[in-house]
Amino acid sequence: MQADPRGVLTGVHFMDGDHACCEGALAAGARFAAGYPITPSTEVVERFAARAPMLGGIFIQMEDELAASIALQGAVWGGAKAFTVTSGPGFSLMMEHIGYAAMTETPCVFVDVQRGGPSTGLPTLPAQADMMQARWGSHGDYEIIALCPNSPQECFDLAIRAFNFAEQYRVPVMLMMDEVVGHMTEKVVIPSAEQIEIVPRRHTRKSHDDYLPYANNGDGVPEMAHAGEGYNFHVTGLTHDARGYPLMNAQAQDQLVRRLQNKVRDAEEKIALYEEEDLEGAEVAVISYGITSRVAQRAIEVARGQGVRVGKFRLITGWPFPERRVRELAARVKALVVPELNLGQMVREVERAAGGLAHTVAVTHAGGGVHDPQHILAAIVEAAR
Repeated sequence: MQADPRGVLTGVHFMDGDHACCEGALAAGARFAAGYPITPSTEVVERFAARAPMLGGIFIQMEDELAASIALQGAVWGGAKAFTVTSGPGFSLMMEHIGYAAMTETPCVFVDVQRGGPSTGLPTLPAQADMMQARWGSHGDYEIIALCPNSPQECFDLAIRAFNFAEQYRVPVMLMMDEVVGHMTEKVVIPSAEQIEIVPRRHTRKSHDDYLPYANNGDGVPEMAHAGEGYNFHVTGLTHDARGYPLMNAQAQDQLVRRLQNKVRDAEEKIALYEEEDLEGAEVAVISYGITSRVAQRAIEVARGQGVRVGKFRLITGWPFPERRVRELAARVKALVVPELNLGQMVREVERAAGGLAHTVAVTHAGGGVHDPQHILAAIVEAAR
């Protein structure tokens, strides 16, 4: 096992997506995790519990997902980079604290290895039906960032990206894996530390008298102080002013919530990651994400062999949704085919962004397995007519 002086793995490995996600978190500097066992995500923190002590980190198994989702926020305010890991029912329980993280601008990462639902559903089988919950699951108006890996390599790479986005914009970031990606085993290349870009915390250097914990610093992202450093600040889920003190009026609410939204929305072009292939001259574009993008690849290749002009658009960032790019794409093609392991979630965003410029075709699947590529192929062929 190769490792750099900090104990972080390097080199070429053969590992599943859950383990790769753990190594990405460690490489990003995460040294605290709290969680509660739940299939198919447990392997992430099982590995973290074994590896973190070697790097000076700690894992705490909490009594439930509610406790886990607030414990990591306490660790962040104490100075750590921290995350939690869950699936379906546990993700639902964490929603209140995801809203709290958004309101208090706590930079943290929530890993959701999606499985079939609702309720207990299919604990050991895949779905992609938590995508709307990731964006809208907590109450009120707020913004999050959600990333969708489609391979163990991306579980590593995007775990790092998730922590970087969390620190850069002081928001909760979701890593929206799925059971297949979490449990598939492939080659994962882990570069040396100097080759990995790590975004540091926006730690304040202002004096104790000058520091305002929720001040707009031009890009809408405040600087952060940690507990125990002598700064006086208040961390609350109540509507608050720049000092963090509760302020119960409509003007304060409007000013705060718009800033929470705009710091992400104004940076959408920097945050929105996607992969494009063979879209020049295409009549049909297949928009997919996660494991479904790999299944769709087969359908796209067969369709091209039959003479259909079809291209690929893969969502890497699910939220914020790359609205501008999808609208540009819709203006150039006849149809947008959207396969996903749910009964129609992100396809609604595609339809909204397309604005009627192109016909949108949902290829739905209730989960429990992946699509038959023939079903996606049939939708592509039909859309091209």
